Amino acid sequence: MVLEFLMFKFGVRALIGGLIVAVTCASLGVFIVLRRLSLISDGLGHVAFGGIALGFWTGIYPLYTAVASVIAGALGIHALGKLRVASDAAIAILFSGGLAIGIVLISLAQSAPADLLSYLFGTILGINDNDVYLAAGLGMIVLVVMGLLWKEWVAITLDTDFARVAGMPVTALEILFTVLVGLTVVVATRLVGVLLVSSLMIIPAIAAIQLRLPFRRTVIAALAIAIASVVIGLQFSFSYNIASGGAIVLVTIAFFILTASFARIWPKMKRDLLVDDWKHQCTEPGYREPQEQKESGKF
Repeated sequence: MVLEFLMFKFGVRALIGGLIVAVTCASLGVFIVLRRLSLISDGLGHVAFGGIALGFWTGIYPLYTAVASVIAGALGIHALGKLRVASDAAIAILFSGGLAIGIVLISLAQSAPADLLSYLFGTILGINDNDVYLAAGLGMIVLVVMGLLWKEWVAITLDTDFARVAGMPVTALEILFTVLVGLTVVVATRLVGVLLVSSLMIIPAIAAIQLRLPFRRTVIAALAIAIASVVIGLQFSFSYNIASGGAIVLVTIAFFILTASFARIWPKMKRDLLVDDWKHQCTEPGYREPQEQKESGKF
């Protein structure tokens, strides 16, 4: 039976949460890939891990502390940029620092919390109503801000210098964008896990870019790929009792292989179709070569 997991309440929660994550991740993913910031989601994911460990250590709900940590991490990346640290180096520092803080705090707790693995590897089929509400709230914030600042972020993504000349507050917009990426990472952490969150954000965008569509259609294609990956991955996870986060990411990779293959094959197919059409016209009765038409006065 197709989508049989929807017969259960936990399956419905998983689908709702998965769709929220798919939409928020894919919406930002195209901007991230085109700006060559693919590692930023991975770096903020490890910062979120430090925040999750802080939550376990202090007894606060881990996703709340993860939100605070990724916002601090986003600001930290731009603060390091002011010190003339390259963006990839700043991300690497945050990457290492977040992971180190998480490990230290877990060691101080004497033993790893039983729920820690669910944050590392995701447990979308085991999320509760609070997780769905938090994901929906953060996802709504991300989508509303994106809708309000769509033109500005497209301009910054395609030509930062033009955006500065046009008078746009580029630095403020970049900081806000990084904060939204961090919030999206938190949204996805509980569902696909810290270790896989960047994959869900980046791979659908890369797959959509292979199709070489206009910018808006590329974002729509990334959304479609992410949503389809979540639905198919959940079905595989339920049917074959495999890790849901890993199943979803593997489906996104399958979509990337399909779109990359299609991007290589389609131009040749299109060229062959044009050649066949030309040959067909040449065999039609009354067809004359262009030179003959020119001599007859039709050109």
